[in-house]
Amino acid sequence: MKRTIISINEDLCDGCGACTNGCPEGALQLIDGKARLVGDLLCDGLGACIATCPRGAINIEEREAEPYNEALVMRRNIIPKGEKTIQAHLEHLYHHGEEGYLRTALEVLAEEGIPIPQGFAQSFAQSFAQSSAQGFAQSSAQGSEAQKTAAAEQPSALTHWPIQLHLINPWAPHFARSNLLLAADCTAFSLGNFHSQWLTGKTLVIGCPKLDDGIERYIEKLTLLIDEAKVDTITVLRMHVPCCGGLVMIAQEARNQAKRNVPIKAVTVNEAGTILQEEWL
Repeated sequence: MKRTIISINEDLCDGCGACTNGCPEGALQLIDGKARLVGDLLCDGLGACIATCPRGAINIEEREAEPYNEALVMRRNIIPKGEKTIQAHLEHLYHHGEEGYLRTALEVLAEEGIPIPQGFAQSFAQSFAQSSAQGFAQSSAQGSEAQKTAAAEQPSALTHWPIQLHLINPWAPHFARSNLLLAADCTAFSLGNFHSQWLTGKTLVIGCPKLDDGIERYIEKLTLLIDEAKVDTITVLRMHVPCCGGLVMIAQEARNQAKRNVPIKAVTVNEAGTILQEEWL
């Protein structure tokens, strides 16, 4: 079958092994000094390992591959590692909206007589069941005609085009001495106040560390924005899923390669538009 699965650029891989720790499914191993995908059956294609790679050597591709086997992964690689790994794996599936895989994982735990980790049961199980049936909860006030009209009339805070990181020109005058917002593609769809709260007063570039190719080029562009455009600050707005952490790593690597130092603020948001964390790096 044709499906999404990870791809490793061996020219970029330096064999650090960080990705093997970021893949509890056990699909990655270090062999001959390089990270290797050792089994299509074990790779869910969700890209949690991407954020762990400091070299940007891991991407997602679509190709012919054996179907991912959640039950096999649970029995062979997750359950033997204990409760913390089980919880991390369940949360990984939940955050990616993989309802089918999650239900399979829970069924395997039941078959093996293993209780669901308490932390997951308390924090995620109830909200997962509710969101599957209802979607995001909204108050009646949010759905009022007055607020719908106000939302429709709210002006855009976007001041320039293009905004995709591959397409922008770092020497464009609008970037000079600006406060830069580096936003993951999904964040604007999760935050109802994206324009009024996050984009106002900032220049914008967007990207997806999981699906976009050319991560090294992203780092080059951001380095130029720091050194040539002399941006004052960078706010990285990312989703809470692990693969989105790659966007923070890209910004930090650009700062490491740049001649100037620039403050970086990382903001993590979930799919309901809740800010989970804000920190200066």
